[in-house]
Amino acid sequence: MSEEFLPFSRPTISRAAIDDVVACLESGWITTGPRVAQFTEALQTYLGAPYVLPLANATAGLHLTLLALNLQPGDEVITTPMTFAATLNTIILAGAKPVLVDIDPTTYNMDLNLLEEAITEKTRVIMPVHFAGLPVDLDQLYEIADRHRLRVIEDAAHAIGAEYKGKRIGSMGDIQVFSFHPNKNMTTGEGGCVVTRDAGLAKQVGLLRFHGIDREAWNRYGKSGKQDYEVVLPGFKYNMMDIQGAIGLHQLRELDSFNARRAELANRYQEALADWPQWTLPEQPDYDHKHVWHIYTPLLNPDVAHMDREEFMTAMKEKNIGTGLHYRAAHLYPYYRENFGFKLGDFPHAESVSDRIVSLPLFPLMTDAEHDRVLDVMYSIFK
Repeated sequence: MSEEFLPFSRPTISRAAIDDVVACLESGWITTGPRVAQFTEALQTYLGAPYVLPLANATAGLHLTLLALNLQPGDEVITTPMTFAATLNTIILAGAKPVLVDIDPTTYNMDLNLLEEAITEKTRVIMPVHFAGLPVDLDQLYEIADRHRLRVIEDAAHAIGAEYKGKRIGSMGDIQVFSFHPNKNMTTGEGGCVVTRDAGLAKQVGLLRFHGIDREAWNRYGKSGKQDYEVVLPGFKYNMMDIQGAIGLHQLRELDSFNARRAELANRYQEALADWPQWTLPEQPDYDHKHVWHIYTPLLNPDVAHMDREEFMTAMKEKNIGTGLHYRAAHLYPYYRENFGFKLGDFPHAESVSDRIVSLPLFPLMTDAEHDRVLDVMYSIFK
């Protein structure tokens, strides 16, 4: 216990980013302003997307995108049970009904072979999650969506920098929502963005993110700005601050190196744990893709390990090693069970993964020595 606690995730914030935040604070302009504008342009260039709308967080992105699609009561949005609560919550808050499709037990992404069974005359949107940074099969997804004339919102919270068949997630398709939470592949403290090629939807999200005002504060309070503005619809206050934009500019420049280190560490786990019967390891699909390893999530085999997931996580914590749980299958939470009739047994693959999944430490600043320490502690736990 002499070694410091090793968390399962830790953000990488450079000295230059910290200095830029200080400069932002000293400038007197800390809310949405020039740094957010620069960050927007940098994201457009990196993603190869015409419309990028930075926001306070990714949850805001999902919420506003669904609202911009003008969903009506009774409309259905199909998603996966293997996701954070925000995915389902935003569907409900937008006035629609979440419909779930079980996952592929090897990749933890939505099983697209089951998708069409869930489509009804009330379905309006498909919302897959690129779980852990592994892209879903976009060809199969969009073939189904196009045939049924459905919109697609890719919950890409885990997937900034990921690629499908040589193209970055965000550079193609309908709509993507990215997260810049502290444990994501890049961070702005909190933060997120909506990415689309739909000019009308981008305009609507842009209005909804700041009170429905047709002119941002930076365009009103600057030297050349005018104070007058119009409120064209009732909106929210989901805008990103310049403090966040300052961090994001530096993070985006380093993102590819962050992701490369994540891949190194994930592959190190894959190789080291390959012959451990206590674990079932994540698998890769056959199609061409780039996995960015937001989290590394093997499944514990309790019969072989002679302990359940909670016992394992407690044993790791006692040895000063942090772990995470991403995620408990969403349909098992009381609210969704009670309001939408979900029950145990509805999505068996998601439930099996939910009972056994563990996030092991993985972040760019993690050293090989720290990685070895995690493996050594696991070795001692399993004797």
